This record gives sequence, C-alpha cells and structure tokens, in this order.
Amino acid sequence: MRPVIGVSTDYDAGGKSYVLGEKYVSSILRAGGLPVMLPPVQDQETIQSYSAICDGLLLSGGGDADPVFWEAWPEKNMGEINPVRDIFEIELTRKIMGMGKAILGICRGCQIINVAAGGSLEQDLGGSFMHRQKAPRNYAFHPVYIQSSSKLGRILACEEIRVNSFHHQAIKIPGHDLKISACAPDGTIEAVEYDGRQLVLGVQWHPECMQDEHAASLFRALVEAAGN
Repeated sequence: MRPVIGVSTDYDAGGKSYVLGEKYVSSILRAGGLPVMLPPVQDQETIQSYSAICDGLLLSGGGDADPVFWEAWPEKNMGEINPVRDIFEIELTRKIMGMGKAILGICRGCQIINVAAGGSLEQDLGGSFMHRQKAPRNYAFHPVYIQSSSKLGRILACEEIRVNSFHHQAIKIPGHDLKISACAPDGTIEAVEYDGRQLVLGVQWHPECMQDEHAASLFRALVEAAGN
C-alpha cells in the first residue's frame, strides 16, 4: 500500500468550490505516494478523521494568512485572506504534527506550519529584492542558501539551489521547535523545519512547478517519511 498523502485544497467562497492545482497531485504520484484531496472543513470530528487516514500531509500554496493568528494587526499591503482555509489548515497541521506524521508545506504551506507552531509572518516584504517573479512558473529565478546540517540540506545534498518565487509574505519569527534551514540572498527565510526526528518541512518556493531533481527529492522525502 502506498503512503496516503493528504493534500490541503483552496476554497473558493464565491464559486462554492474546492480548488487544487494538478501539479501537486502528479508530484506525489511520481514520488510513489497516494494523494488524497482534503477540502477545508470546520468541524473537529472531520479534521480528526482526516488526520487518522493520512500517513503524511502536503500543505499547498495559496493566499495570505490572517495576522490575527499571530496577534498582529492587518497591514495595508496584505492580500486577500480565506478564514475557512486558515482555521482548517492550522488545526489540521497541529493535529498531524502531534501525531508524529510527516508534513511538507509549500509557499503558503510553509507559512502555515510556522503559524501553527506559534510563529509570525512578515505581511508584505519590503526591500529591493524581488520575490514575485515575472517569469514562467517552472523557471528557477533566484538562489537560496541551505544549512548543510539541516534535514533540507541532507535531502537536497547541496548548500545552494535556484528556486522559483511567487510570494510577498514570509516567516518573520520561527515557531516553537522550528529552525531556519534556508534563506534568500536578502536574508528572507526560505525554509524552516522541525528540530526533531519527525519530518516537518516548509519551503517558500513551489517545487511542484519545477522539473529538476531537487524538486523531486522533496516529494520523495515526504512520501518516504510517511511510509516509515
């Protein structure tokens, strides 16, 4: 039996629909996992059932998180928020973490891991460094520098890679038991991970859109950890 990887979906309130990019699903399938879409819900019983059936969790990308979850006021350049999705993903992440199961967070998903662990976010990145590329989604746009001793460093087997970039928020203060494992040239946090045996890893880029071995290795690491 292939490891079951739950994948969080977006929720379109206007269209009353659940949304997930195809590349998340195909990336898990190529890595040997069995992807299962998890529509956002609010009731605890369903969230607990989701947690029980999944061997691992992939938190997909999306919009901004509500700063109320780290006790901050909304700033003027904050983007659109989705309260239903925020509440669901934060609660689901905490449950999956508490059960010792593997998690990979992508872009927004990286930020959700941090918020679920009690950390905070930069609501809108300043400075001159561009984090929202004007280039194809599969184009490696800027470098990130990786801590060689980190789980991420061992998974990727290198200290520098080039990644794509589509965000204007980022981690400000890492959450409890999370450590920084990669940064951009301007110092922006590009990856965090759980400081323990459990694989809980968040990356700020979108490996599902990339076509290189580094991207594939992240999904393999998730599936392998979920299968152990």
